[in-house]
Amino acid sequence: MSTESTSGPEIRLLSVDFDCPDPAELARFYGDALGLPVVLSSADFVLLGREGSAGLGFIRVADYRRPTWPDPSQGKQAHIELGVDDLDAAQARMLALGAVEPSFQPHPDQRRVLLDPAGHPFCISTQY
Repeated sequence: MSTESTSGPEIRLLSVDFDCPDPAELARFYGDALGLPVVLSSADFVLLGREGSAGLGFIRVADYRRPTWPDPSQGKQAHIELGVDDLDAAQARMLALGAVEPSFQPHPDQRRVLLDPAGHPFCISTQY
């Protein structure tokens, strides 16, 4: 599969953005977890990333409602998968950074579902 565009302008991914009540708090969590620096910051938006790569953005939403995963009444809104070498060690690190472990774990031997400080579920996995 060719990566060249046959017509039109080049389109590239700049960031994946998360709604949240406190962009600085969520950026600290993911920045510490992934070793990503802040590249842009205001009271209502923080962007993490590295030059030439897509980043993670965090946008303040005044009436933000936390996801209720696995209960579907308030959808998960976003979901990312993080690759790790050691599930137990990575889970301990993420919990120390402020993640929360929900009681429901669909495949704990392959991946662990955790919740970030704003309640978004994310997975750590050795599968990828």
